[in-house]
Amino acid sequence: MATINQRKLADGRIRYWVKWRLGGTRTGAPQSEPFDTRADAHTFRLHVEAAGHQWPENWIPRQGWAQGWVPGHGWATAEQGEDPDDDPVLFADFAHEFIDSLTAITERTRADYHRDLKNHLLPTFGQVNLRDTAQLKPKDVRAWVNHLRTGTPDPNAAHRNDTPSRGRKREPGWLRKPLSPKSIHNLHALLFTICEAAVREDPPLRPSNPASRTRLPRVDDGEGDWEMCFLTREELTLLRDCMAEDVRDMVEVFVRTGMRYSELSALQVRDITLTRAIGPGGLPQTRGHLDVRRAWKRQSDNTFKLGAPKTRSSRRRVPLSPGAIDLLRPRLAGKGPEDFVFTTDRGSWWRHSSFYGRRWVPGVKEAQKRGLGKKPRIHDLRHTHVAWLIDKNVHVFKIQRRLGHTSITTTMDRYGHLVTDIDDTMIEAIDGPPTGPWTDPDGEQHLRLIS
Repeated sequence: MATINQRKLADGRIRYWVKWRLGGTRTGAPQSEPFDTRADAHTFRLHVEAAGHQWPENWIPRQGWAQGWVPGHGWATAEQGEDPDDDPVLFADFAHEFIDSLTAITERTRADYHRDLKNHLLPTFGQVNLRDTAQLKPKDVRAWVNHLRTGTPDPNAAHRNDTPSRGRKREPGWLRKPLSPKSIHNLHALLFTICEAAVREDPPLRPSNPASRTRLPRVDDGEGDWEMCFLTREELTLLRDCMAEDVRDMVEVFVRTGMRYSELSALQVRDITLTRAIGPGGLPQTRGHLDVRRAWKRQSDNTFKLGAPKTRSSRRRVPLSPGAIDLLRPRLAGKGPEDFVFTTDRGSWWRHSSFYGRRWVPGVKEAQKRGLGKKPRIHDLRHTHVAWLIDKNVHVFKIQRRLGHTSITTTMDRYGHLVTDIDDTMIEAIDGPPTGPWTDPDGEQHLRLIS
């Protein structure tokens, strides 16, 4: 029986290895083949098992199916032009149709795909005939990735800023700025998905996916440091005090709950439950929690409507600390169940662009004038919440549930580098527990370890 083993490479990528023994016997020679996606590995495993645990017919190790061979169909021998199915299929036409046919995505996401397609994929691949393997090869994808990374300088500009952009606007000095590694990953994923759809057409438009094994720039190579910023309690106090008075409690609740902006700005009075209980020493105290039931969703026409949170796991219950309760209680007074907890002076919900431009940016600038050496984003308040939990050795599973992450892997991939409490445990596992002090020749005392 063939198996699939998952490995994490040094650059952070995940590879899947299909392993089996020739003939399916214990004495058969061990064989293996790597893949970038679990779906491809699973498909290949089925081919191996169908071939009696031999190499599938016309499969070239480390390369894929032989050019012109279509599994389940045989060799594609028809000459161009003899069949209507051989008519050219332009990448632009296929990509637009594919995005329009996608299911289980929001219209805003569909609009974003079309935007990225227009701005970054069609200028290079728009007129490619997907049926012609000579027009779109892995080396063409690699050249495109490198072009995204280096950008296109404006030859007439005397000066330019070399900081990679998120690909949303043109800046002086560049015809197109270099993109950040994260943006390149997102664009490559879109290209990969479109090409994979062409491979999986019935009948297939292409024998293989030219974007399947592209090495991409690392997102942790130093250029992505701006992606995550953590604030100390002193820095948060400074930032909060520099904010306009009507949003100071909102900023602090962000950090105390770890909610996303789209969730906190959609929070309604009915989502918060406060109860009276008897605390230590018989003294009454207030306990509470909030339920994340909805979030603001941007539509394709740039309007917003309330919808379900980001994922199923994002629907969650968040216990409230006494400090968070004290901040929220005044915001609930005199409001109906469906009224928003945090509102502008006109009583409407805080749209992200308004909060960012009218409150966040001025507050950050004032904090920097007073000595804040960081430039946090709104979402960094959520990151800060996690950093504080990890600093107190809160178990990562509890953090995952509190944040609403779908998988604990997501939590560890994003915040695992902050977990340091395991260092002492590892050291003790290697050297043994300390047994007592000893004094070196210089008179300095050390802990004696069991060897």
